Amino acid sequence: MTNILKSLRQPSTKYSLLGLLSVGFIAGIFFWGGFNTVMEATNTLEFCISCHEMRDNVYQEYKETIHFTNRTGVRATCSDCHVPKDWGHKMMRKVQASGEIYGKLMGTIDTKEKFEAKRLELAEHEWARMKASDSRECRNCHSFEGMNTEKQKLRGAKMHKIAQDDKKTCIDCHKGIAHRKPKGMKEEDDE
Repeated sequence: MTNILKSLRQPSTKYSLLGLLSVGFIAGIFFWGGFNTVMEATNTLEFCISCHEMRDNVYQEYKETIHFTNRTGVRATCSDCHVPKDWGHKMMRKVQASGEIYGKLMGTIDTKEKFEAKRLELAEHEWARMKASDSRECRNCHSFEGMNTEKQKLRGAKMHKIAQDDKKTCIDCHKGIAHRKPKGMKEEDDE
């Protein structure tokens, strides 16, 4: 009886380690679930337009584009174009985007005038990011292989063929597809 009481007061290393691993495993599941929930919540249209800078500026433009309303009823939201789908690239983008919190706190684009003054710079950063990734987010929905050029208008089919032959990427030709083009664009960007 004394041995049993003694062993209960001084648990073995084996059971202590097993208990610690079990608690760690369960805590990890809760952390991962919470982390993923937050990541997915920040990928919603509602989250993106929750700040007035986006709601009052680019969201209003986006609502007038084919990515918002079209004959098929398929809608691309902010995260479809601005957040990669695969986990590694998504986390890198989220870390980059966390820098935008500083701009929010400092009021960098908190008025229409400030936003318009920075529009070109913001667009150029996004275009460079998209070009560097070979328009990865565009290709989640669009691909040269998936295009039926026979159903495209003649000019579109011709340009897509040239783009494919020249190893161009979507953003090379489709700047302004979801947002108004900024004033002061370089001529080669405004083709």
